[in-house]
Amino acid sequence: MRYDFETVLRRYGMGSGKWEELRKADPNMPEDVIPFSVADMEFVEAPEIVNGLKDFLDKSVLGYANATEEYKESVCRWMKEHHGWDAKPEWILPSHGVVDAFFAAIKCFSKEGDGVLLLTPVYYPMYTAIQKNNRKLVDCPLIKNGDTYDIDFDDFEKKLSDENTKLFLMCSPHNPCGRVWKREELEKISELCLKHHVLVIDDEIHHDLIMPGYEHTVFASISKETEQNCLVLTAPSKTFNLAGLQTSNIFVPNDQLRAQFMDFMLCSSANPKCNILGYKACELAYNHCGEWLKECISVINHNKEVVTSFLAEHFPQIKVCELQATYLLWMDWNGLGLDYKELERINHEEARLFFDEGYVFGKQGEGFERWNLACPTKYIEAALERMEKVYSKYVK
Repeated sequence: MRYDFETVLRRYGMGSGKWEELRKADPNMPEDVIPFSVADMEFVEAPEIVNGLKDFLDKSVLGYANATEEYKESVCRWMKEHHGWDAKPEWILPSHGVVDAFFAAIKCFSKEGDGVLLLTPVYYPMYTAIQKNNRKLVDCPLIKNGDTYDIDFDDFEKKLSDENTKLFLMCSPHNPCGRVWKREELEKISELCLKHHVLVIDDEIHHDLIMPGYEHTVFASISKETEQNCLVLTAPSKTFNLAGLQTSNIFVPNDQLRAQFMDFMLCSSANPKCNILGYKACELAYNHCGEWLKECISVINHNKEVVTSFLAEHFPQIKVCELQATYLLWMDWNGLGLDYKELERINHEEARLFFDEGYVFGKQGEGFERWNLACPTKYIEAALERMEKVYSKYVK
C-alpha cells in the first residue's frame, strides 16, 4: 500500500475520551489493546493533509477567518465527483459538527412538544438532541431482516401522518446498522415526508465510507422537490479522521430555510464560523486524498472479513449485520445467552474488548456491540485471540 495503515498513535493525555477510559480501566493496559468504541479512526492522518497544514501554517497568520471560496468549491466538487450531486457553494452553512447542526436544526424548525421521528436503533446523540430540546421522540423501529434492517413503511407513514410530527432526523448511511438506503427507499421516504409536510434533517456524515458492492445516494439528489425539503449534513471528519478540527458542511438548498437557519445560528452564537485550520484541512482532504480514502476502505473491508470469518467459525451464536457502509460493525451477541450488562463486564474486565455498547443506541440494541474497525488489522486479530480465550469458558 502507498499509505501507512499499520501505525497507531496512542492518544493518552491528548484529550481522547475513549483512550482515557482505557487508561482508567487499567493504567498498565497491554500494548495490543486499543479502544474499538467512539467513531474516530486509529489511523495516522493522510500525509497530504498533514504536510498541507504545515505548509499553510508556515505562510499564514491564525487570525479570524471566514470560509473561503476555495474551501466551498472543494466541498461541492467532491459532492459532484463522488456522489453525483450538483450542490452550490452558496448552500453551505458553517457548523462545528454534524451533531451541533442537528441539535440546532431541531430547535430552529420545530417547537417544544413537537414530534421528531427516528428510525431506531440509531446514533445515540439523536435521542439526546430530541430530549434536551424538549421535543417528543417519534420512535419508528427498523425491522431486523436476516443480517440487515429494513424500514417498516406502513409504520413510518402512520407516524408521519400525525400532525404533531414535524421533523424526520435521518441517518444515511445508518448508524449503527451499517445500512445503505437504496434509491427507491429514499424516494419513498421523500414522497411520504413531502405528502405529510415533514422536514428531513439528513445526517450523511458516513456517506463516503461505502463498502464494495454498494452505492450511496445523496437524499437531496432524489428530486428538486426533495432538495427543497431537507438539510444535508456532511463533514470530512469521519471520512478523513478530522473530527478534532470541528468543521462540517451543512447544505441547505432551500433559500427560505437557509435564511431561517442562519438567523437562528446568529441568534444562538455570536460566531457560528468554524476555525481556519478546519477549513483548510477540509479543502486539502477533498482536493488531494481520494486515493488515501480508497486504501482506507480496503483496510476496513478486510477487517470486516477477518471478524466475520472468525465469528462464523468460532462463535456462530454471534450474528453480524452486513456492513454496507461506515466502519462500525453491528453485532448481535444475544445468542451467547448472557445478560447485556454481564456481556459488558466480561468484555471490559476479562477480554479487554472496549466496544460501544449496543444499549446506548436504544432498547433494541441490548445485547449488541458496535465494533469500530478503523484500525490496523493486527489489533483486530489480537482482540479476536483474547475473545477466543475468554469466551471458550462461557460458550460450550
